[in-house]
Amino acid sequence: MKTRIQQIEGSSFAALSDSNHWAVLDTSAKDNGSDGSTGPMEMVLNALGSCAGIDILLILEKMRATVTDFQINIEAERADEHPRVFTKVHLEFVFRGEGIKERDVEKAIDLSLSKYCSVAGMVGQTADIRTSFKID
Repeated sequence: MKTRIQQIEGSSFAALSDSNHWAVLDTSAKDNGSDGSTGPMEMVLNALGSCAGIDILLILEKMRATVTDFQINIEAERADEHPRVFTKVHLEFVFRGEGIKERDVEKAIDLSLSKYCSVAGMVGQTADIRTSFKID
């Protein structure tokens, strides 16, 4: 896997990865950025949520659940000292659909976070990852 990071201006960057898609990363104006895009640590949380979300949807699909709407709410805490890694992360998964069973959701979440989601494997090295879910 490869990616190329190109400075746009100041502390604003564009990344081009193997998928040939650009992603813009930025920081606040006080840190020489333009406040124009997602920051690197926010991107890590986005990666964690989407990584787990993909796994969970695929697992639930195999369990014959019909998910019509899916949302992941994430809250995280970081260390006070540098490097300011994540120390606590809470992922709340909210499902809508038909045939979604609590035990299947619990199993899908557990499989994702303990086995399949590479981002959770990395973030879990420094953070206590907790989860909850709702089925509407």
